[in-house]
Order: sequence, then structure tokens, then C-alpha cells
Amino acid sequence: MARILIADDDELVAELASEVLIDAGHACGWVTSAEAAWDCVQRKRPDVLLLDQTLPGESGLSLLRRLRQSARLYDLPVIMFTALNGDADETQAIYAGARDYIRKPFDPGLLVRKIDRIIILRGDRPRHIDLKTALAIESGFAQLPRMEMPRRVL
Repeated sequence: MARILIADDDELVAELASEVLIDAGHACGWVTSAEAAWDCVQRKRPDVLLLDQTLPGESGLSLLRRLRQSARLYDLPVIMFTALNGDADETQAIYAGARDYIRKPFDPGLLVRKIDRIIILRGDRPRHIDLKTALAIESGFAQLPRMEMPRRVL
């Protein structure tokens, strides 16, 4: 089970996606603005953020950039979840740090598969390693602590 936050100003779409993910066994909630999403991820880090690219006020793309610049949230998996359908929009989101891109209207099965794929790719790694530790590990000055974590069976 993953904890998923949906940030989408279309409440109908957010509720439908939430129901699909809850039915698939995940814990899920949703907010309608980038500001509310930022507040939520600061308080309790989700496993995945589904982020609409066109939110009122701050755009989803701007929030994604802010997440990638944060020492605490730089590695939060984000899937852009948007009605924009241009290839340039998708490229821009991936370049900004999105792990994947789902176009609306969405296929419920595809949504669940993409979420599950991100959870599987994370594997047995801890949910988060602060940026300083991650850089030390990457440069060979530290090692990832060995942790026994339960495996998720699909």
C-alpha cells in the first residue's frame, strides 16, 4: 500500500482517481491547489504525488521545480496528471523532474499500473534519504544503511 496525494483543481477527476487508487489498495487524498499540495507534503510525505500541470495560482510545473530544489523533497516521485496533450508539455514535465506523465481523461488501469511501477522501482530503498547523505553515498564517502523492509507482493 502506498500513500498517494493528488493535486488537481478538477474535483471530479481528483475524486475519481482517488477512488480508483483506494480500490487498488492504496491510501489516497487530494487537494485543489499547488499551495495546499506543498503544505501537505511538508507535513507528511506521500509515496507518490499525482500533480496536475495547470493548477490555479502556482502551476503544477512550478511546484515540481520547487520540489526538486528542496533538500527534503527532491526525490519525491511525481507523476504529472494533466489534460494538456502536447508533446512539448510532456517533455517539459519530464525535464523538470516528473517520473511519468498521465493524460486526462485517464484509463484507471493505466493509472494503477504506473503507480505500482513507481512503488516497485523504489524497491527496498528507504522512502527518503536527505540530499547530503545521497550525495555522500553517490560519491563513495558513505554507504546506504542496510534495512530490512517488508516486500510488497503484487
